Amino acid sequence: MPVSDDVTLKTTDAPVWWHEFAPAQALGYSPVRACIAGADARDISPNELRELWGREPLIVANAALMRTRLFGNRSHREARHFDVLELFAFVRPAQFCAPSVAGVALACGYAEPQTPEAQARVLFDVVSSLCDSLKAAPLGFRLVAQSGVKLMEKQGWPWARLLQAVLDQTQIPADYIPPPALDVWSLLEEWEDQPPEGQARSVALSDEEVSAALDAGLARAGLDERRPEQREFAMKARDIFAPKFVKDQPNMLLAEAGTGVGKTLGYLAPAIAWAQKAQGQVWVSTYTKALQKQIYNDTRALFDTPEMRAEQVVVRKGRENYLCLLNFQERLNNAHSQPEIIMAVLMARWVVYSRDGDIMSGDFPTWLPSLLPPGSPAHVFQTLTTSALVDRRGECTYAACPHYRVCFIEKSVRKAKSATLVIANHALVMAQAAYDLRDVARAEMEAELNGQDMAEEHAMPALSRLIFDEGHHVFEAADSAFATRLSGLEAFELRRWIRGNEGRSRRGRGLEARLGDLLSGDDTAKAAMQDLIRAAAVLPSEGFSQRITVRTQDGGGIDPAGPIEALLVAVYGQIDIRQGEARLRSRFSPDNEQGGECEAHPCLDTVAEAAKTAARALAAIEAPLLALVRALEDRLGSNNLGSGKEEIEPADRIRIEGALRGLERRARMLLPAWRSLLQQLNIDDEPVAEAARTVDWFSTEVIRGRVVDVCLNRHYVDPSLPLAEYVLKPAHGVLVASATLSDGPKESSDADVFALARQRTGANHLVMGAKAARIASPFDYASQARLFVITDVSRDDARSIAAAMQALFVAAKGGALGLFTAIRRLRAVYDQISKPLAEQGLSLYAQHVDPLDVSDLISVFRAEHHSCLLGTDAIRDGVDVPGQALRLIAFDRIPWPRPDTLHRARRLHFGAKLYDDALTRAKLAQAFGRLIRRKDDKGVFVMLDSAAPTRLFSGLPEGVLVQRCTLAEAITAIQIFLYPD
Repeated sequence: MPVSDDVTLKTTDAPVWWHEFAPAQALGYSPVRACIAGADARDISPNELRELWGREPLIVANAALMRTRLFGNRSHREARHFDVLELFAFVRPAQFCAPSVAGVALACGYAEPQTPEAQARVLFDVVSSLCDSLKAAPLGFRLVAQSGVKLMEKQGWPWARLLQAVLDQTQIPADYIPPPALDVWSLLEEWEDQPPEGQARSVALSDEEVSAALDAGLARAGLDERRPEQREFAMKARDIFAPKFVKDQPNMLLAEAGTGVGKTLGYLAPAIAWAQKAQGQVWVSTYTKALQKQIYNDTRALFDTPEMRAEQVVVRKGRENYLCLLNFQERLNNAHSQPEIIMAVLMARWVVYSRDGDIMSGDFPTWLPSLLPPGSPAHVFQTLTTSALVDRRGECTYAACPHYRVCFIEKSVRKAKSATLVIANHALVMAQAAYDLRDVARAEMEAELNGQDMAEEHAMPALSRLIFDEGHHVFEAADSAFATRLSGLEAFELRRWIRGNEGRSRRGRGLEARLGDLLSGDDTAKAAMQDLIRAAAVLPSEGFSQRITVRTQDGGGIDPAGPIEALLVAVYGQIDIRQGEARLRSRFSPDNEQGGECEAHPCLDTVAEAAKTAARALAAIEAPLLALVRALEDRLGSNNLGSGKEEIEPADRIRIEGALRGLERRARMLLPAWRSLLQQLNIDDEPVAEAARTVDWFSTEVIRGRVVDVCLNRHYVDPSLPLAEYVLKPAHGVLVASATLSDGPKESSDADVFALARQRTGANHLVMGAKAARIASPFDYASQARLFVITDVSRDDARSIAAAMQALFVAAKGGALGLFTAIRRLRAVYDQISKPLAEQGLSLYAQHVDPLDVSDLISVFRAEHHSCLLGTDAIRDGVDVPGQALRLIAFDRIPWPRPDTLHRARRLHFGAKLYDDALTRAKLAQAFGRLIRRKDDKGVFVMLDSAAPTRLFSGLPEGVLVQRCTLAEAITAIQIFLYPD
């Protein structure tokens, strides 16, 4: 049975029934002490554990992480350990579990184990609980499990005998037909086509309708508290659902809602009320995948039954987030070693039970591939990782794929067409808006050619009602979406997309293999295909990274192949010449993880000449690619135009329409953008208008301190220009919501504090702009939060920073987050404080150190209330840890914007030092907002940079006072504040 705390954890040192099939020893671990529970229970030192690790099998949680902690990259022996994470993934597929002892204990209903002894003991309880779960599972679940167990037992999976014993205790018909263990396609439901929904009605919402929707949501969520701030926010959000009256002018609202207002339900309530009344659709967009998942969970409050919610709410992400079943099948065909097949079965079980097939950030346990043994082929060649199992390269064959009818991506796309609420992300919204405009233009053209009115479903864009949660990130999302980047990898991917894989044997059929049969009988199209394949031979090929980045004595590359590689070698030479001066002028010390860069203009003569040749090569690719696009467009339009050509089969039409998206994007957007960038390099003086709109620069990509690629970059100085043009103006209503939109003291007028938000969200480019509202948090920050700026720690001394963080983390008794502006300093601090913290009973995790991705690190940190975490911006933006699991945040220094080429251009455009201050204030406010998530939370914010100006803290909630003091004074105050008893 689940327990309430460590004291009541049942002791399972006595043998239990399943010890016949699994070790009688379980391991609890900290970097300074380990404990064995069960037979021969005892404490052991790390050195003894290293010896035991290679000699006897143990029950452990996350063997991969423990292996890293024990041995690092050193060689070692290893027994066949029983990892409870593998057992959890098998018995509870598609269910969440943080990848640690505490995580799996909490997922099984047990309390967080606080000590190595408690960790070791609770693992026995977890195993028993999972066995009971399997024994009580429905018959269909056990039948599928039986097939997996039998296959895994042949491969020597440690848990197979135990699970078979569990299944033997249950009633399974002797004559059943076992479902496949790996070929799971037959077990998946097929998607169904959805009829077009038509245009939403033009309606408005009354106060009573919004209040009723909000009250109903609160009742379903079991919340008795009625927050006036939330009701005010809901009434403000209602305005974006009013009918649109001015062309290119949506009903737009910038709404800042402090932490605790309840903004998610505050905008979901009017959204669902409008969608049901208008028979329309609302898109809710976020920046982080974690918030996407959180918003989906919050939609439970909108519907009376789970079935209604499943029908009306869909989570949409880019296709690169979903498992490609064909990729998975082809990886299975090449899986021969025991670890690969075992991992494949665990993944196949997730495929069967996943809600939507989102393998990057949905219900897939992202830590699962990390459990592969380091020497296994799947681990070495990264064949069963999440990134290897999605369609990142546009190689989808659509209706020609044998799994098309059960494809997760197709299910998501079709469900989104009829859903009431679509929960997406900012990047997908930007892409979808561009596709909407293209579809409308194509519909207008076809209607004009046919002498007809445009169909009703094309009259209004899909993104007519938009809610941007995490609205402070809209600028960054637009910046990424509307940028141009020409690199060795990007060009290599284009070659592979056109010509297919020409090196190692793996899936990646070229255009001719994917579309050749659709061109039958069209000699012009077939000739264009052959011209395209020949022209693409000039693009970078396998091994390009070494050829362009390894330098010879004269500074050139090693025999670059083709005009694009030659260009990248010349660009790398310019970076080498000019980046030295940039580093000398920078106040920031160079970081091994950040590559070099320099402005593109004026470029070296060698770069200009190479750019001319490369531009001609790209033009030679673009021409046949455009011819291919026109041929397929003509094929699609042949039925409507009455050309007398043979009617297209529905499956072929689907393939053509799907392929055209990738073809058009490359032919009409990507290649012209690349050529424009290269042509600009041949102009001595940039045109004034162009210089004001965009900025060009060269950069290198670095992995583990080594240059691996060279890039030419073009970004809008103000990406809110295309944001306004492509996203805002076609929309009917837009809400931009965040806890940190305004900038400046809280007593300032709205007109002043929202000026930067209007700039960065595109509102300034609308004829009538946007309304703005600010609703303060209901929390009492004066009593719930403290802010200290430490005056006696040198920010440039890594040892001093490490010692300070160690003291702060100990004073807070864990639950602490250390944020860094450089990866190099993060690693140095980790090396210095991990062992001393462990001696104090505090676990330390770190981004860029531990073999877990950011989401898994955060989930472990959330599960272990006395752990500490070190990270950079990605941790700050992704962490959502309510309660006392996060009670202290420490910055190593002020997070000023990195003074790179792009930032310098924007600094000049948006207001110099005032712009720097505003961006930094926003980062500090966003980090501070992670501390206090509930009315009973207490949190401490510490800045270890004594030079931090007070003005940078003016964006924090009212009541937060800046206290400048020594480290010793801060530690005393923290202990009294957090632990007054």
